[in-house]
Amino acid sequence: MKKKNTRILLVDDEPDILEIVGYNLSTEGYDVITAENGSEAIKKARKHTPHLIILDVMMPEMDGIEACEKLRKIPELSQTVITFLTARGEDYSQVAGFDAGADDYITKPIRPKVLISKVKALLRRLKDEEEQVDKIKLGNLVINREEYKIKLGSEEMVLPRKEFELLALLASKPGKVFTREDILDNVWGNEVVVGGRTIDVHIRKLREKIGNEKFKTVKGVGYKFVV
Repeated sequence: MKKKNTRILLVDDEPDILEIVGYNLSTEGYDVITAENGSEAIKKARKHTPHLIILDVMMPEMDGIEACEKLRKIPELSQTVITFLTARGEDYSQVAGFDAGADDYITKPIRPKVLISKVKALLRRLKDEEEQVDKIKLGNLVINREEYKIKLGSEEMVLPRKEFELLALLASKPGKVFTREDILDNVWGNEVVVGGRTIDVHIRKLREKIGNEKFKTVKGVGYKFVV
């Protein structure tokens, strides 16, 4: 994805973070929009349709978790990547973030070069996904990569990015057992370090939406999609 016209929404209630991180992203050629709380972030996301949202967790008025949940309900932002940038590194906070629909989790303080590397990796995967145009049809389930939507029977739904990617991966080869390593590499990428419960959280969400019987746990190995 070209940096020019690539919009990044940076959300944090600390002016220093907005200034320093915003400066480094702008220097790299990205179009940076800033917001100081969750409510402002939602308004600016609707207006600018950013490719990437970097979202702090602890903020006044509306925290990052609630903001992420609301952002994920906006159809025009279905392909927007959302990553948390926060000083809170506890496992429960990460689970809450992924549960809300986040794609990644970056703990601060973080060196500018490392942050830029993370941003490039996230946007690179976004470009790769945009170039994949195909449909997966399994019974009454249709996964449309081009429109980033799924249809289950007569019901159409838009899933958070990582849930969609995980479903598409498992459904691409029904019956095949995907190891946790396979899933992390294909869905989150080698550049991203996520907590051990991340996959389980996303599988639980998919079971709730697609059907518990569609996902089989292979203890000690991983998961597979059942037709």
